[in-house]
Amino acid sequence: MKRHRLDEAEANRGTAAWQDDAALPAGPEPDFAVRRVTLIALLAAAIVLPCVYAATMAYSDFRARVASATDATVRTVRIAEEHALKVFDLNETLDARVSDLVRGLDNERIRAGEADIHDKLVQIGGGYPQVASVSIFGPEGTLLANSRYYPAPHASIAGRDDFVGIRGGRILEHVSKVMIWHAGSGEAVFNTGMARRKADASFAGLVSVALKRSYFESFYREVLGSGRGAMTIALLRADGAVLASYPPQPDQPELPHALASALDTGSRFGVLTTHPSHEEGNGEIVAYRRVGSYPVYVSCAYSEAAIWADWYKRAAIFAASIFTPSIVLWLVLALSLRRLSAEEQAWTRWQAEASMRRSIESAYRQARKMEALGNLVGSVAHDFNNLLTIVATNAQIVRLRGAANLDREINAIERALKSGQSLTRQLLGVARKQPLRSETIDLARWLSASRELLKASLGAKVSLVVDIGHDIWPIEVDGAELELALINVAVNARDAMPNGGHFTVRSSNMKLERESGFALTGEFVQISLEDTGSGMPHDVLAHAFEPLFTTKPKGMGTGLGLPQVFAFCERSGGLATIDSLLGAGTSVRLYLPRSHGTPAAAPAAKPQDAYPSAVTGGLRVLLVEDNDEVAAGTEALLRMMGHDVTCSFNADAAVHMIGGAQSLSEAPFDVVISDIHMPGAMNGIDLAEAAQALAVPLPVILITGYAQELDRARNANVRVLSKPFDIALLESMLQTIRREREQRTPTAGKAT
Repeated sequence: MKRHRLDEAEANRGTAAWQDDAALPAGPEPDFAVRRVTLIALLAAAIVLPCVYAATMAYSDFRARVASATDATVRTVRIAEEHALKVFDLNETLDARVSDLVRGLDNERIRAGEADIHDKLVQIGGGYPQVASVSIFGPEGTLLANSRYYPAPHASIAGRDDFVGIRGGRILEHVSKVMIWHAGSGEAVFNTGMARRKADASFAGLVSVALKRSYFESFYREVLGSGRGAMTIALLRADGAVLASYPPQPDQPELPHALASALDTGSRFGVLTTHPSHEEGNGEIVAYRRVGSYPVYVSCAYSEAAIWADWYKRAAIFAASIFTPSIVLWLVLALSLRRLSAEEQAWTRWQAEASMRRSIESAYRQARKMEALGNLVGSVAHDFNNLLTIVATNAQIVRLRGAANLDREINAIERALKSGQSLTRQLLGVARKQPLRSETIDLARWLSASRELLKASLGAKVSLVVDIGHDIWPIEVDGAELELALINVAVNARDAMPNGGHFTVRSSNMKLERESGFALTGEFVQISLEDTGSGMPHDVLAHAFEPLFTTKPKGMGTGLGLPQVFAFCERSGGLATIDSLLGAGTSVRLYLPRSHGTPAAAPAAKPQDAYPSAVTGGLRVLLVEDNDEVAAGTEALLRMMGHDVTCSFNADAAVHMIGGAQSLSEAPFDVVISDIHMPGAMNGIDLAEAAQALAVPLPVILITGYAQELDRARNANVRVLSKPFDIALLESMLQTIRREREQRTPTAGKAT
């Protein structure tokens, strides 16, 4: 009893330690996803915001430059228009003075007074830098007098456009196109003319003032100043003919279509934007104004290429000032993301290592817990086995004595004994002390033979479905323990389906690897046991394999069913897992190791329990048992079978008895029946080894309930019975020993 209390205390300490550790709060897990999203958002903002700001500022700067260029063209064209207006007003005054000078004179009189007229013409036009010459032409276009030459050369402009146009009354031709003055140095000029009229208003000739193109170009150069290269100023006729421009254009350029259209419509002023094209070249901002009432316009064009070039330079400087720190920030954020990934990987590795460590620690604590529980359960099961053995032997003694009218009572005792034996078996299985008798099993054939047993365990309301895959590997297990495991799962499934349902048994071959997440590797057969019951909540599922844990009403469950399944699979070298979902059922999967041996033939059906009757010629039995009541019951039963029984209370005394008999001519015993676990320096296995070491080895039958002791006992080459033992099986062993003895000593057999 004291030992039981110590074992129970150790189990409680293990449970408390496990619960205390489970209650420890885990550290907060870093939210890497939020941090990553934050960093990515910051990086995106660090990229987008400077880009948006730079684009906004660049667009604003470009629009400001366009507006500034437009203002510059408008101001410049106003200056050019005022200058041209003054020049043409002056020319009109000069034309009027010359016309008054020769008013009423015909060609002959003008020629006669050419010298005086020449001097007057020089006096009128010689003081103006824009005037190249002043000329007087007759009605036929003949040059009559000129301020630059005397006498005037013989020349005629009868076919010239300006002469023909002015004679015809066309306003446009009052300003001629540019022409080269061949009489001089080849200077380019254009003429402004005024028609001379007779008293009857008929055409009497033409007064013409030749204006220097270079004069206008020089003025335009001074007006542009630092804007040279970006702006162009031009003096145009209303038909688009260029009279003067700066920068100079040697060939007659083609006006932009928009400006030509504006001049055709007679628009007096405006601002146009021309776009780049193959025909018109680069885009420009063009401002134009008509010079008074004259058929002349001034225009100022600002090249968009120059605007873009200046904008590119400013944008490059601005982008460098904006994006240099931004790039540094991008690199910092990218490095932070990279470090976050490395930190997450390190955290994952640390979590895996911590999880593995916790798993190992939990497994260690669970192993200590199970060891303490196993010691407690094993001790209880050992004592319970002794009690069952006492009841079983005495019940069989009563039956052998033929007690009248007690069959019903004895049957009830035997049914209770079977229930007790099953409970003890489960206790020992959970404590990992139940002996395993491994054998190679053909699963398909084995399940076919166990079908009726599973149906009986499930009850009438639950239908059984067996789906065995093709070419299922044989397995290496204890058939009785496998049967008990399936029955335990089936009973749980039945209780989870009170209104009926389906219980499905499936099997398949599996090769487990480390990558699959299993702790085992190798070839296994998976047995899947699935029900359509109510399922388990998560908190119940977490404790499903824990010993003595049950959610069934009091008296309906022991909490040993699923723990036996788990312990059986683990001791067989496999694994058991469980999955469940409320309302969807439960699935228990057993992973059992593949066997490469040949499955044994199906065992013959067991005969009905038969009780041995008294026999003649019994054996001389040395019974070694420390429990007086077990020894008394076993001794009485053996004597009723006709055997001669000598009792010993421990192995030390029994060894002394068989060792002292070596000096006798005949051994005093035919067989030794002994418990294994006994007080003293020696146990039953030590006794068996001593009996085997005699000159004539003495047969030994060992009885125990501990798995580790049974494994050692089998290595000692002795017969073994597990508690509570079957009396018929014990008698069968004794008869076998009797026959072997008779074969060795036929004479002794006859005497018997």
